[in-house]
Amino acid sequence: MANTGPPSEKLLALLKPELGSREKDGATTTVQEKPIRRTSVFSSKFLRRGLAICCLIIFIPIVTQLVQSPALLNLCRWVPETSPTTPNAKTDQYLLGVGKADITGPVVEVNLMGYADPKQVGTGLRQRLYSRAFIVGNVDQPKDRFVYLVLDTQSGDTAIRYGIIHALRNLGPSYAVYSHHNVAVTGTHSHAGPAGWLNYLLPQITSKGFDRQGYQAIIDGAVLSIRRAHESLQPGSLSVGTTKLFGANINRSLFAYLANPEEERARYNISTEDDGSVEKDMTMLKFQRASDGKDIGVLTWFPVHGTSMLGNNTLIAGDNKGVAAYLLEKTMRGRDTAAENFVAGFSQANVGDTSPNVLGAWCEDGSGQMCSFENSTCSDGKSQACHARGPFFRVPDNGASSCFEIGTRQFIAALNIYEFLEAHSNPVRGPWVKSFHTFHNMSGYSFQLSNGTKVQTCPAALGYSFAAGTSDGPGAFDFTQHDGDEDTTSPVWKVVSHLLKDASEEQRACQSPKPILLDVGEVSKPYQWTPNVVDVQVFRFGQFVIVVSPGEATTMAGRRWKEAVRNAASLLFQGEAQSGSEPSAPIVVLGGPANSYTHYITTEEEYSIQRYEGASTLYGPHTLAAYINVTLSFLPYLAASAADPPSHVDKGLFPPDNSNRSLSFISGVVMDRPPLFKQFGDVVKDCHELNFWNGPLRTKTINATFVGANPRNNLRLEGTFAAVERLNESTGTWEQVRSDEDWSLVYNWRRVNKVMGTSEVEIVWELEPWVEPGNYRIVYYGDSKSFGGSITAFEGRSSVCQLAAGRSKLVL
Repeated sequence: MANTGPPSEKLLALLKPELGSREKDGATTTVQEKPIRRTSVFSSKFLRRGLAICCLIIFIPIVTQLVQSPALLNLCRWVPETSPTTPNAKTDQYLLGVGKADITGPVVEVNLMGYADPKQVGTGLRQRLYSRAFIVGNVDQPKDRFVYLVLDTQSGDTAIRYGIIHALRNLGPSYAVYSHHNVAVTGTHSHAGPAGWLNYLLPQITSKGFDRQGYQAIIDGAVLSIRRAHESLQPGSLSVGTTKLFGANINRSLFAYLANPEEERARYNISTEDDGSVEKDMTMLKFQRASDGKDIGVLTWFPVHGTSMLGNNTLIAGDNKGVAAYLLEKTMRGRDTAAENFVAGFSQANVGDTSPNVLGAWCEDGSGQMCSFENSTCSDGKSQACHARGPFFRVPDNGASSCFEIGTRQFIAALNIYEFLEAHSNPVRGPWVKSFHTFHNMSGYSFQLSNGTKVQTCPAALGYSFAAGTSDGPGAFDFTQHDGDEDTTSPVWKVVSHLLKDASEEQRACQSPKPILLDVGEVSKPYQWTPNVVDVQVFRFGQFVIVVSPGEATTMAGRRWKEAVRNAASLLFQGEAQSGSEPSAPIVVLGGPANSYTHYITTEEEYSIQRYEGASTLYGPHTLAAYINVTLSFLPYLAASAADPPSHVDKGLFPPDNSNRSLSFISGVVMDRPPLFKQFGDVVKDCHELNFWNGPLRTKTINATFVGANPRNNLRLEGTFAAVERLNESTGTWEQVRSDEDWSLVYNWRRVNKVMGTSEVEIVWELEPWVEPGNYRIVYYGDSKSFGGSITAFEGRSSVCQLAAGRSKLVL
């Protein structure tokens, strides 16, 4: 048994501030590691409730307990079944490149994307959003390559993808290799980012239409991340590993999952913790360049919804996967094995029925009861009081503490795989890099199932349970999951449904047993409400295959899709082994939602239950089977000797690009003014006095409020709105130690007077228990807009706040 030993001091420093200062509410995390072709023994336990109480009294036990914690000391214990594989310098090398860039759109006055609540409007920033690009290419045939983008957004999108591909073509001949076939635009499925950038009308409704500023920010940042990856391309190797991560996701629609055949569910029911209801596997690719052996990045897949930040949150953030990426990238900055600008991508997987709110769904009506198992309602028969609980649901911070916790658990799991792969290489084998993409019309696709039955898909439609929402975000009306239809909800909705488009009998029969609420696929005024033409895309390098899904596949739907591809790929890849080696079994992952958001993809059995996921499966009960059918029909293009896939132009089928004709009712910034006798950046409220009491903080934040201006005047991409600076006593210079990148620094904007154009900015530094004594100040970077439209940058600085080991004080 090999033990990698205790974690680095950097890791302890990262985890101490969060794990040492919050009540656990009895939550327990278990992380088990299991790399490809190996078994493992790993146990992870977080600090219990009693320890958390002690930590609030004195700081020293925090350090003591963290250093002794099994979760940290036993990061990786492995029992290899076989000797580590030695990479072959010729057959195991690829062209590799990674890049990262800022895509943070407007952080105020624009609706957030995900919960479809028009009242959830941005008021500030907790964490900047990023695009992370990963390029894999064939060393001998460089034109054979692909780009896998991981955006801190709710999903991929048609208009965004068109914009990225068009911008890449304009960069010059060396970027002509990137096209529809080999560019995948995936989202982490964060529900805490700005809305308004999606191509179709339905998701634009709650955001008051299309927001070009946010749309352009995503495109510009995505293209910049690809440029950085492209410019860093060089030969290297890929290693792959997996882990079992417990305590980071549950199934929020277990009633629907149990409708799947018992014998099928039994295949995945391994233990009490790993009962198969959600996938617990995290898969990682490690990118290592050959020139100096340094790791340039990692790309992971793990299914958990980006709904840790709740529906009442109004601060922009990357949700739990944004946290995981932040922690891993920050940790790697202090490692000799990692290259400068190390990039960590945390991609979504078959996320459809998962939730990060691992304590389950409870009725917030004073009853103390869990929500009903069948339809997630409470004692009044309605869903509004049913809310899922994250690990720190008692903390009144709109989900921020739970979000950081779920992100931390993913970070620890990823770090475990990374450290194991550092010692035991498990390379991706074979030089082949292949890809295909096709646009496919799902509005009436006829095909045969494996048993010979002829079926077809339908024009897109949403059922009544779609409006009920989920326990992560209940709907606002009188809808319920599973048993909602026009006879059990308000008659007003029956009128609304018919005014939009009264579904034909043929459409009702095709979508059955879904009761149709919104027949959106057959409405094209003023432009299409949802897509009928979908993206089907797959990447292959060596024995590794990525299925790129445009919708949120549920746990079992993703398994069926991956299994079908794995079985077909096993036959397809036979005979491709080189140098007398045995062909490696295909490794298949599913990433998404990508390229165009097509809502959900359930199994036929789950569809019949018509909870939220089934009601949101657009193209009828055979949606999943259709995706699998199309995928398998194009899979031969991934063979080592296959010709290029058909040109999209030859096929002549493209979804619309609505970016230049989308409606927008989002008001622009008219002007900014400071109050009378004040200037922009002036301090309104200075940082307050803090007490250390020779240990834990009595006051946990440093706040400063400034005369502000609207942050939509300048998104400050690749920059920051807020910063904390520390005085370097030896040089006498101020050094930036926190920025918008950091979770602990929060930027809040408030409109004081809309007519006068006045506003204030409050910057909150949530002090970490391990913050070093010293002299600090808060800095605000803003941009004001005059009545004539000119933009002027300004800065504001608080007074110096001295943090001492005994008692801190405000230095004026």
